[in-house]
Amino acid sequence: MFSKRQSMQIIAIVMAAALFVAGCGGGATTADSQNQTAKIGVVSFLTGGGAAYGEAIRQGLELARDEINAQGKVKIDLVFEDSKGEKNEAINAVNKLVNKDTVVGIVGPTLSGELFAAGPIANQAGVVIFGTSITAEGATDIGEYVFRNSLPESLAIPHAVKKAHQKYNLKKVALMYSNNNDWAVSGYKSLDKAARELGLEVVATETFADKDTDYSAQLTKIAALKPDAVLVSGLYQEAALILKKARELGLDVPFVGSNGLNSPQLAKIAGKAADGAIVASPWFAGKEDAGVQNFVEKFKAKYNGKVPDQFSAQSYDALYIIASALEKSGSMSDRQKFRDSLAAIKDFTGVTGKFSFDEKRNPVMDATVLIVKDGQFTELK
Repeated sequence: MFSKRQSMQIIAIVMAAALFVAGCGGGATTADSQNQTAKIGVVSFLTGGGAAYGEAIRQGLELARDEINAQGKVKIDLVFEDSKGEKNEAINAVNKLVNKDTVVGIVGPTLSGELFAAGPIANQAGVVIFGTSITAEGATDIGEYVFRNSLPESLAIPHAVKKAHQKYNLKKVALMYSNNNDWAVSGYKSLDKAARELGLEVVATETFADKDTDYSAQLTKIAALKPDAVLVSGLYQEAALILKKARELGLDVPFVGSNGLNSPQLAKIAGKAADGAIVASPWFAGKEDAGVQNFVEKFKAKYNGKVPDQFSAQSYDALYIIASALEKSGSMSDRQKFRDSLAAIKDFTGVTGKFSFDEKRNPVMDATVLIVKDGQFTELK
């Protein structure tokens, strides 16, 4: 047994030791936050009909990850899950990343419909879900943990329609859209609104479905009405087939598209028929900007001469935005601190230009209107 005096001395020593450890622990927490690896989940469309979108996103993320990790300020581990472009697969992937992999945040999914299905799960769990290709209206209305750096269709599409109107003196247009795709329906509404606000006559509205292959009936009706342009909301695979059939029918007018047309795959599938397709994008690989051209060269060097598209560029910027937020939060694993730090991002300069989040966690940035010419996207002037 100890005397009262000895007991008091032991207590004092223990308290002093505890304070010392606590002090060291505080410093260790800061050091650990610098040395820990942040685990970021990725839900991407990697197999199936729209896999080119997911592959481009994966490549942009991996290039950014390698550069960020080499810089040493933040370490990031990417955990990929393939959604196959299916809502249920996206839901399963988000559940796994949130509950089993305990990621601090998620990039993706690729399609807006996937986000509307899986986003509420991440939001309820208090995990950031960050869209790099999500353009449908209302995406961030899902909740406070939903972010995107992809320009909404409601902001990009009016630029494209207005530029086409000015360039080609449009007076009447026809519309086509995929009616079983949430994102495409949203894009159609933006196309229709933009056309009507410019005083254009909408002579026809035709629908199709994702994975359709025959568009003869819709385009025959449209061709008979002789529109000055056709406005299309769909993914590149369907849009390319629409363009091929339209040219076969002699419908040789500009096609103004939603964000789905903004892929090199459009021209690869449609060939010469893709010429005259118009889109608006914050990304243009031919931009005379040192940062843009440096990124293009690094991307080409890593991926066998492949030129980065919009989806690669936006995912590349997204991971740098995420890294900046993680660094400022002081933690590689605290989901709440990461979310709050991300929401505060302002005036970030990336390869897609100057970027900030607005109060609804949507991007504030400019768009460039592009046209396919000789199989390549170039600025429409």
